[in-house]
Amino acid sequence: MKTIGILGGMSWESTSLYYQGINRTIASQLGGLHSGKIVLHSDDFALVAQMQKAGDWAGLEKRLLAHAQQLTAAGAEAILIATNTMHVLAPALSQVLPVPLLHIAHCTAQAIQAQGIRQVALLGTRFTMEMPFYRDILAGYGIETLTPDQDGRERIHQIIFAELCQGQITMASKTQMLSIIAGLQQQGAEGVILGCTEIPLLITQADVTVPVFDTTALHIQQAVDFMLSTTTDVKVKAEMEEKSVILA
Repeated sequence: MKTIGILGGMSWESTSLYYQGINRTIASQLGGLHSGKIVLHSDDFALVAQMQKAGDWAGLEKRLLAHAQQLTAAGAEAILIATNTMHVLAPALSQVLPVPLLHIAHCTAQAIQAQGIRQVALLGTRFTMEMPFYRDILAGYGIETLTPDQDGRERIHQIIFAELCQGQITMASKTQMLSIIAGLQQQGAEGVILGCTEIPLLITQADVTVPVFDTTALHIQQAVDFMLSTTTDVKVKAEMEEKSVILA
């Protein structure tokens, strides 16, 4: 089994889902007392969120790179960023890391493509919904992205940071988010991307009539597939870099 390195704490609520999900999936697939070989760096999200709000992406790149290098020094054979938003830095990190970075948007796009869906709603932080890094990858798979209007984006962003990242789940916020999803369905969305690793705490497939793509669950499965794969790290990294070039 390969060792996975997790850049977590952004927030710890979703990082706990990753830790539990990877271990439960490993146990389910291998049986017995098996669990995942994981090294984890959990950051102080208050500092990260402050830098995000200030637009200090260069500072965040240096911060994540330093933490990722600590993980590789501890034996990580691939890196997992346990948050959608911070994948805005994935290309820069991938260029210098000696191990693969398993990208959440690629496994999400592949799951959407497998269902033959061409137009999806993307929910996430304001950064994920408004910056091009996520929708550009989806476009490379022939998938068109719909996002809420400005009021909807601000409300979802507020729910994520003020509630979900702090472990608060309310029916009022769930109702509001489902209303936003319904509006995007009326615009033609054939599926919904839960493009923030905290949103699955609030919204599940049972709540929505179109396919829901839980990026946390998809990313966890991608990590487990890598951990249990017999493919060499060098080959995996080369394939991922080739894919990134094609989609750039």
